[in-house]
Amino acid sequence: MLQEKLMNEEQNIILEENVNYDDDNIKTLTGTEHIRLRPGMYIGRLGDGSLPEDGIYVLLKEVIDNSIDEFKMKAGDRIEINIEDNLRVTVRDYGRGIPQGKMIEAVSVLNTGGKYDSKAFKKSIGLNGVGVKAVNALSTRFEVASFRDGKVRRAAFERGKLVSDTTEDTQDENGTFIFFEPDADPKLFKDYKFQDDIVENMLRNYTYLNTGLAIMYNGRRILSRHGLEDLLKDRMTNDALYPIVHLKGDDIEIAFTHSNQYGEEYYSFVNGQHTTQGGTHQSAFKEHIAKTIKEFFGKYEYADIRTGIVAAIAINVEEPVFESQTKIKLGSTLMAPDGETINKYVGDFIKQQVDNYLHIHSDVAEVIEQKVKESERERKAMAGVTKLARERAKKANLHNRKLRDCRIHFSDVKNERKEESCIFITEGDSASGSITKSRDVNTQAVFSLRGKPLNCFGLTKKVVYENEEFNLLQAALDIEEGLDTLRYNKVIVATDADVDGMHIRLLIITFFLQFFPELIKKGHVYVLQTPLFRVRNRRTKIKNKKVVAAEDEKKKSDFITRYCYSEEERVNAIQELGPDPEITRFKGLGEISPEEFAGFIGPDIRLEQVTLQKNDQVQRLLEYYMGKNTMERQNFIIDNLVIEEDKPEDYDYE
Repeated sequence: MLQEKLMNEEQNIILEENVNYDDDNIKTLTGTEHIRLRPGMYIGRLGDGSLPEDGIYVLLKEVIDNSIDEFKMKAGDRIEINIEDNLRVTVRDYGRGIPQGKMIEAVSVLNTGGKYDSKAFKKSIGLNGVGVKAVNALSTRFEVASFRDGKVRRAAFERGKLVSDTTEDTQDENGTFIFFEPDADPKLFKDYKFQDDIVENMLRNYTYLNTGLAIMYNGRRILSRHGLEDLLKDRMTNDALYPIVHLKGDDIEIAFTHSNQYGEEYYSFVNGQHTTQGGTHQSAFKEHIAKTIKEFFGKYEYADIRTGIVAAIAINVEEPVFESQTKIKLGSTLMAPDGETINKYVGDFIKQQVDNYLHIHSDVAEVIEQKVKESERERKAMAGVTKLARERAKKANLHNRKLRDCRIHFSDVKNERKEESCIFITEGDSASGSITKSRDVNTQAVFSLRGKPLNCFGLTKKVVYENEEFNLLQAALDIEEGLDTLRYNKVIVATDADVDGMHIRLLIITFFLQFFPELIKKGHVYVLQTPLFRVRNRRTKIKNKKVVAAEDEKKKSDFITRYCYSEEERVNAIQELGPDPEITRFKGLGEISPEEFAGFIGPDIRLEQVTLQKNDQVQRLLEYYMGKNTMERQNFIIDNLVIEEDKPEDYDYE
């Protein structure tokens, strides 16, 4: 009866709400209110700063982009950036300064800016009059100062609302100063921190694309003298087979070489923006570099020519069109509204410049042909097994027991949630079972390994097709022909936090490094962090030889549970929860219930990105860790072996 009464009351409330739908229900939000209510429309994801695509880096980029535009207009050749306590940002450039009469509007009113007229900013990245306004609206405090001709106008905002505005004389150089502190509200940037390595990588990209620009970052000077050539030298983790070919035109710059790695690797930029998902300019480069080299030699397949290529392209486009506000994929087909197509512009440049270069540098042409021949021989050697493997993968895809797919994929161009798509690679059915039951079926897929995969170090790509598990994984990710068709934005290795789990992680990462290194270099591979301990103040006690649950002694609302990802967190949780807590040590992912697992792979998921640093040499790393058991590695293990013993009575095992 009570349940029926509550249902009737709920229905009455719903009916009443429907009846009362009138003019008062229609609301108009200010620009600032809309940005704060729907931040994803303006900066993509939010996040805490642990990943490069998190929103705080979009805020930083929006501010820096304006300073870069000043440099491109020959106004100011240095930018000073400081980040205090990984929280508060100041950016000072020495350009022309925001026109002071419209300074307030320029930083606070949507659809206001100086870049709609291409006469002032011919090829700018920020054309929509949105960027810095989003920074202002999403910051607890935002300050701007414009220095122009002996006057400085300063203004301060709090969450997008103006709180002060002054003008005075100054002796400082012309330019713009901006300070902002992202809003740490739980609905926005909860517990955020700027990561030094992510910021520095962003700033280095700016200097590669703007030769001669000096950026001072927390007292460190970042400068590039050779543009995209420096970028490839810094990013390559395998030795180049020949000196980097570096060519420049009026609105285009390219650099490329080959290495002995599998796959293809591209870095692309438009008007200084790193288009991490490529676009029309990158597609044009891939098409025409292969076409030009094929025509130079008069033979060979495009796939063989591109195998092992590492390349970068940067172009400047008037009024570029991107597929989203975050500007990570170019959608433009024209160099300018009334200009030639991007494909033709890039193709004509490559045809002329690369063809000339190869005729002049016959030594480089000879090395390229040797590399192409090697790729051709390997492709032909495994042609038969490749065909069989593709047929097997196609049949398996119809009913692949190892893959529990999701509905939304990274390759779904028009889906707004495509960047949320991910796949968990798990060991065994028990671990995959917990994840499968607790996952978001829209964006989270699961691929289950049988156990430890094959150590593929030193093997040729033939093993990808001969090994059924690797072949099915390649098919699930859809990366046989490159990353353009990648089905999941995040490839998450989810293994137990024990020795066997660590070994499986290494084997999977070795597979990616050996055959699909761009997957890691483009930031798509992660390791799932799961808790080692559960600490809670719900401890069963013995009374009169009977087990009495703690809920009989305390109100249920008093129960507190802490999941700990390290020994330090466990100690802190014990101190927080008081004496005699219940401590559970998880032995593996399969020991965690689906109800609990839902919290570990939900909005607060902890991921550790697999990255390659500037000085990492992939072949040497793999040789050391995954090669034959060398004396060097044996000695390292012996010298660094630490034995830790847990007291059994410390934990309640599940």
